[in-house]
Amino acid sequence: MRPTPSRTRRPVRAALVAGGLVVIAAVVVASAGALGGGRTSTSQPIPGEIRVLAEPGVPGEVLVSRLLLDASSSALVVAEDAAPADRARAVELSRTRRVPLFVVEPGRAAVVADELRRLDARTVVAVGDEIAELGLDQTVDVGRLGTGVTSEVDRPVVVLTTEPAVAADAEIGGAQATLVPVADPRADGASVAAVKNAGEAAVIGVGEQFGSTEQFVERVTLARTVPQLPGGGQLMFPSRRVVALYGSPGSRELGPLGRQDLPATVARAGRLAAQYDTLSPVPVVPGFEIIVTVASAEPGYRGAYTNVIDPSVIEPWVDAAAEAGIYVTLDLQPGRMDFLTQAKMYRRLLERPNVGLALDPEWRIKKDQVHLEQIGSVQPAEVNRTAAWLAELVRSKGLPQKAFVLHQFDADMLGDRSRLDTSHPELAVVLHADGHGTPAVKMGTWNRMTTGLPPNIWMGWKNFYSEDKPMFSPAATMDVRPVPYFISYQ
Repeated sequence: MRPTPSRTRRPVRAALVAGGLVVIAAVVVASAGALGGGRTSTSQPIPGEIRVLAEPGVPGEVLVSRLLLDASSSALVVAEDAAPADRARAVELSRTRRVPLFVVEPGRAAVVADELRRLDARTVVAVGDEIAELGLDQTVDVGRLGTGVTSEVDRPVVVLTTEPAVAADAEIGGAQATLVPVADPRADGASVAAVKNAGEAAVIGVGEQFGSTEQFVERVTLARTVPQLPGGGQLMFPSRRVVALYGSPGSRELGPLGRQDLPATVARAGRLAAQYDTLSPVPVVPGFEIIVTVASAEPGYRGAYTNVIDPSVIEPWVDAAAEAGIYVTLDLQPGRMDFLTQAKMYRRLLERPNVGLALDPEWRIKKDQVHLEQIGSVQPAEVNRTAAWLAELVRSKGLPQKAFVLHQFDADMLGDRSRLDTSHPELAVVLHADGHGTPAVKMGTWNRMTTGLPPNIWMGWKNFYSEDKPMFSPAATMDVRPVPYFISYQ
């Protein structure tokens, strides 16, 4: 490594890789100072520190260039609105030719131009169209690219970024880059491994989307200590897609989950999820959606028109699912009981990292109602109480994020959805559209359910083997928009 020239360092924005964030393990000189430094691009990494690197109006590639690169005789530029093929080609060229890449956004050309001058980049190659706003001489002749990059790197640093272009630049500066899908170190198995294995390295998130340094420190700490979900990482979505069998153990009529024994169900869930492997851009995790309290035509448990399955009956299913990498959602059909009371009955199972919770308002009836004569419903306040309890359970037990699934096919089933509290970071709230029938009928239900959604909602879709005519294929299911991240089969 060569010594740093006595010039001011400035940052560059790294290479974009479609659909992902980047975790970068690099080696950078450290200066003295307190741990957990500020959000300025000029502060050099300190061993063991955790911080966010961001500066208003400065692209991530520029930030990383300032941090890692001393000089480069050549550089690549590409417009932010360039064709996807040009963006991809720019990233590939950056990596193979070891030349820094800058994605030029509207209004930020001057910042990039300043960084190119600091790097003393005498050959600037534009991928796609030249960028007049840079005010620099450019060429489209890739053959003129040199490899004269110099940098000073002698200590490790782990950098997370949402900008795939930052990955290419970071690799040039001595980094190892791992893409993750969101600006959070808990996003997937690769990002968790990166921060867990960082040792004495500084851990830096590049970009304001990582939040404050305080938030980032908390998330890195969680990434290092919290168990991982099936498929890796500690956030449910968008790092994975769950494809689940729905039903109740030993009950053929309630769905496909109960139509075979446990080992056969594990195998069937795996085969079902595998049908989506080539269709999903993110890993597909098999799932069990287990009805643990079953709506009843008779008074049932405590006269509440619900039958409660003993958690000890469900436990072997959760154990087998954990061993097979299956995500489990416990489904409640509470009758005249409230959801929170029933959820607490399964606390021991919900303390497992691979277990989430589903509320089925169709089967939440009032004291003067009976099932099948009326469609049940629940008020947002009851949902919110249940969500708050579940979120606290996640926090207190050091668990990964849980799926919190809300079934709905009728507008009244969840009341005024704008009153639902979807702000708990411990929960991935899923609105599961349960409509069945012809494709036109299903899409009509879907369109109604996806209109006016609260914030922070992921969508769920259900395919019915008998009631759908015809049932959507995996390809047709993946063509639905917005794309569902939780798919179940009944």
